[in-house]
Amino acid sequence: MSEAETAPAIGRRGLMLVLSSPSGAGKTTISRALLAGDEALSMSVSATTRAPRPGEVDGRDYHFLDVAAFHRMVEAGEFLEHARVFSNFYGTPRGPVEAVLARGGDVLFDIDWQGTQQLAQNARADLVSVFILPPSLEELHRRLSGRGQDSAEVIAERMAKAGDEMSHWPEYDYIVVNREVEHSVAQVRAILAAERLKRARQVGLAPFVNRLRGLDRDSGG
Repeated sequence: MSEAETAPAIGRRGLMLVLSSPSGAGKTTISRALLAGDEALSMSVSATTRAPRPGEVDGRDYHFLDVAAFHRMVEAGEFLEHARVFSNFYGTPRGPVEAVLARGGDVLFDIDWQGTQQLAQNARADLVSVFILPPSLEELHRRLSGRGQDSAEVIAERMAKAGDEMSHWPEYDYIVVNREVEHSVAQVRAILAAERLKRARQVGLAPFVNRLRGLDRDSGG
């Protein structure tokens, strides 16, 4: 057996990649492109107390829970982050995410700054956070209007909320200004590639380097 075949293997602990942005800045489009081109990246599946919508599948779109079960999970510390949105509760179950990270996979999160703050408190070493900014307020308004999904009143509310959301940009590791989607996707992919190579995430690196240096060979070898 060759020395290369007996060298210690280098594994990797996965990471949690968070994309946040004001509505209309493009994080959903960027997220879809990242997921489509990267088998090691999977989307986080949240738990919610709201009722399933037509076509939604439990375990694929959301983990659908009743309120009592959700609160039991909160009390047991089984969420990485959770929040109440209007009359429903949402949260990220800890177990499935940690299982993916342990086997070297990465998990993508589409959450706001409040959820990101909770992730930072509960799992900072595994977190890589990216805030997506629009190139201008005029362009943000154009994108929201161009979707044709919202009334003028809803668009005005989203624009008003955007200012508060963007004020949290200093809390993020990286900032991407989404002027052009393909370029922004490439930037986030570069961030992901660099973060995967961080020394702290490479499991078994020390034994591998010691092997290269000959420090683990028998004295008579």
